[in-house]
Amino acid sequence: MYVVTGGAGFIGSNLVAALCDRGEEVLVVDRLRDGVKWRNLAHHGIAGILDPDQLPAFWAGQPKVSAVLHMGAISATTATDGDLVAATNLTLPLALWAECATRGIPFIYASSAATYGDGALGFADDESAAALAALRPLNLYGWSKLAFDRRVAAMLARGYPAPPQWAGLRFFNVYGPNEYHKGRMASVVFHKFHEVARGEPARLFRSDRPDYADGAQMRDFVHVDDCVAAMLWLLDNPKVSGLFNIGSGQARSFVDLVRAMFAGLGQNDRIEFIDMPPDLRGKYQYFTEAPMAKLRAAGFDRAPTTLEDGVGRYVRDFLVNPDPHR
Repeated sequence: MYVVTGGAGFIGSNLVAALCDRGEEVLVVDRLRDGVKWRNLAHHGIAGILDPDQLPAFWAGQPKVSAVLHMGAISATTATDGDLVAATNLTLPLALWAECATRGIPFIYASSAATYGDGALGFADDESAAALAALRPLNLYGWSKLAFDRRVAAMLARGYPAPPQWAGLRFFNVYGPNEYHKGRMASVVFHKFHEVARGEPARLFRSDRPDYADGAQMRDFVHVDDCVAAMLWLLDNPKVSGLFNIGSGQARSFVDLVRAMFAGLGQNDRIEFIDMPPDLRGKYQYFTEAPMAKLRAAGFDRAPTTLEDGVGRYVRDFLVNPDPHR
């Protein structure tokens, strides 16, 4: 049995779908509440759903678990409740790490490119204590992810028990199916699609930096299928451990992204620029790009999905689909 926390969420549900397609038994740990996240699981047979608060009782039952894949988190970059973020993004994964270390279970977890802050120090997936200490995230979410990365490094350095395989995955700007519940935190292509579907232009933030033109801010946009492929590869290669970037390896502009969306719709570009919201000013990454050499050197050789292909497929196969969930 594979345990996927956040399994009804965006990346987690795509991972659940892939594991189920492999014929694996998958237990989802998540809170569905009264939203639409349940639809992300509707197409696949899962072993069950646990509330995170039920995990102690689950472990007490001595379950046979092949791996824990921890995708659950408070992922909003605008989150302000420090106690809740710390409990969810630091305390819970520490407890899962301890259980996996004790029971000899591989542990793969979601870190984030938000740990790199404004990118001034680059984006090297260096797990050394010195490299981790130097990073300065721009928000509470990024800090919480970095806090766990730092704790992992400290535990390993002190010889504490560790899972037989562990991997922290610094996901960059992920897009793709099953993000419909994410609200403001859904991908740019998701939001721009819905603006255009309402008959509006696609609106992008103006630049407030002289070295970037409006819409020329650049991110490493990575299709969720590539993220899932990396995790499945890690499961198939249990001797590989470490902190790894997960991206396309190529920064592209927001204008490029929106043009790929219009191409997927078979429409001409309609782009308008607006001011950046006050709560994002000073906390906005103008450039991200994932060096992928470390994971490639470990043996992962899947070619990244191009922006044009990934966005086009997302638009045509899911966003215009009356039942868009995977």
